[in-house]
Amino acid sequence: MHIGNANKLIEKMAFENQVLPEDIPKIDLYVDQVIQLFESNFAETKRHPDEKILTKTMINNYAKGKLFYPIQNKKYSRNHIMLISLIYQMKSALSINDVKQVLEGINEKAEQKELDLEQFYQSYLNLQQNNIAFFENGLTQQVKETAEQVSDVENSEELERVLLIASLVHTSNLYRRAAEKLVDEMVERGKA
Repeated sequence: MHIGNANKLIEKMAFENQVLPEDIPKIDLYVDQVIQLFESNFAETKRHPDEKILTKTMINNYAKGKLFYPIQNKKYSRNHIMLISLIYQMKSALSINDVKQVLEGINEKAEQKELDLEQFYQSYLNLQQNNIAFFENGLTQQVKETAEQVSDVENSEELERVLLIASLVHTSNLYRRAAEKLVDEMVERGKA
């Protein structure tokens, strides 16, 4: 894979897909409407066309697991949708129990109106934009370094691709492990 191909990969990743505060209606939504909001906003991030972004079962499991504070009249508020978006993003790297631990204090503060969840969520979205730029630079560097590792091997495209995949997985694992360590520290501080 050459540096130019790194740019093609980046273009295919649909980084702009997100549930933005302005995408969330000012009225409370039923579960089917929440699912439709996520399906329309994250459609381009699907790996396979038949993949579901969010299902009723997932949302019900999040509610039963107390990953977000209770809904009213079977409707989800803007705050609930922002929390579901955070859960959706975190569950790909953390266990559901870890996500619950991370969001526990945020849920309590949001439910008690001690936290402007929209402002918090916007801060998260701002960090995501910085992460994307950081990722693009890092990916370009990993592609370059991978190509250098196999530069003296004939017909090295497959080896280069496998090395790059392994390198990306390793990088992903490093970030996941760092996040898990931070979760463990949160839990320990909560017990003290």
